[in-house]
Amino acid sequence: MITQAPRGVQDWYGTEMHKRTVIEKIARDLAKTYHMKEIITPIFEHTVLFQRGVGETTDVVQKEMYTFLDKGDRSITLKPEGTAGAIRAYLEHNMYAQPGPTKLFYVTPAFRYEKPQSGRLRQHHQFGVEFVGSKSPMAELDLITLVTTLIQKLGLKDAKLHINSIGCENCRKDYNEALLAYLKEHEDHLCSDCKERMKKNPLRVIDCKVESCKAIIKDAPRTIDYLDDECKEHFEELQSLLTEMNIPFEIDTSIVRGLDYYTRTVFEFVNSDGFTLCGGGRYDGLIHEIDEKQDIPSVGFGMGIERILYFLDKEGVDLEPEEPIALYVGILGKEARSQAYKIVHDLRSQGLIVETDYMDRSVKAQMKYANKLGALKTVIIGQDELTKRVVSVKDMNTGEQTEVSLDKIADLCI
Repeated sequence: MITQAPRGVQDWYGTEMHKRTVIEKIARDLAKTYHMKEIITPIFEHTVLFQRGVGETTDVVQKEMYTFLDKGDRSITLKPEGTAGAIRAYLEHNMYAQPGPTKLFYVTPAFRYEKPQSGRLRQHHQFGVEFVGSKSPMAELDLITLVTTLIQKLGLKDAKLHINSIGCENCRKDYNEALLAYLKEHEDHLCSDCKERMKKNPLRVIDCKVESCKAIIKDAPRTIDYLDDECKEHFEELQSLLTEMNIPFEIDTSIVRGLDYYTRTVFEFVNSDGFTLCGGGRYDGLIHEIDEKQDIPSVGFGMGIERILYFLDKEGVDLEPEEPIALYVGILGKEARSQAYKIVHDLRSQGLIVETDYMDRSVKAQMKYANKLGALKTVIIGQDELTKRVVSVKDMNTGEQTEVSLDKIADLCI
C-alpha cells in the first residue's frame, strides 16, 4: 500500500523523535569531549568494500545486505554498518598523513535485511566511533569509558561490559585448527550454515544463534587459551586498565562479534536478559584489507539508537521532556494579524518557543488549543492592545494575569 511504510522501517515524529534527538545530542556532546570529530559518509558504497572489509563469510554479506546494480551496472550496497565507510573515507582523504590518532564519530542510518523485531529494524541508526592509529589498549579504554559514561548519562542501569580476546592472525591459526577439530566431532549436529562456515572461517560458528549450535559451542576451545604472548599481554593490560577505572567487566569467551575484521579485543555491553546494547572491538587488519599499501591499527564500536530506546523503555527511564511552548499569542480580529505575527516573530528571534493561530479560531477556541498544547503563558492581541501597547499575559498554571508593555512580553516568559 502507498500509505504504509515497507516492513522493518519506521517513521520518526512526536515523542519518539524527541527521544532520538536527545540521545543523539548527548552522544555528540560526549564524543566531542573526547576530541572526536564527526564524519558523515554516503548511505551507499561499492559492494566490494563490504565484501572485503566486513567479510564474505559473514551473515551480513551473505544474507543481509541490500545490494543492487545502478544504471552504470556497478554493484552498489546500502551500508549495513558504519565502520567500512568511515575507514574508506579515512584512506581516501589521506587522514593518516595527519598526526595520529584519528578519532571519528558518526550517527548514521544502516540497512540490513533481517527479521524485524524489537530494537532491530531493517533501517536502523547507529552511533559509532572509529579510533585509528593506536595499538595500545588505551584506545579500547577510551571507547569503553565513553560508552560507560553515555550509559550513565542516559540513566540506564542494566548494561554490563563483557570482553574477550580473539587473538591476531598469528595465534588464530592454532586456534582455528583446534576449533575445526572439535567441530568435526559434532558436525552432524551443526546447522547447514555452520557446516559451510567450518570450511571458510570456523570462528564464525561461535557466533551462531541456532540453539543446537549454541549447545555445541559451550564446550568448544576458547580463543583466550590460544593467545600468543603479545595478544595475552594486550588483553591483560586492558583488564588492568578497566579495573583501575572501576569499570566492572566479565570475560565472556562466547563473544567473537559478527564481522570478520575483528582482532584481539572484542566487547559488548549486555543487559541481564542477554540483549546487546553496544558492540565493538579492535580491527588492526581492516585497513590493510581495504588498502594493501596501508597497515594501520584501529578500534571502534557501534551502538544502535533503536536499541538504546528499547533499553530505556525496558528500564522505564524517562529522558528530559521536550521544552514547552513559552507563550501562545492569540489574535483577535483580522486587522491585528500582521502586527501580532510581527510580535511572534520578534519573540522567536529571542529564542522563545512561541505559537499562534493559523486556523481562524475564535478567541475561546484559541485558548482551549493553547491549553491542549501545554503553553505556559498566553496573551490575546487585538487592535486595542496594539493601540495601547499593553497586554495581559496569563499564567496557564496559576491563572494569574499580569499587565505588561508589548515590548516587555519576553521578560515574563524567560
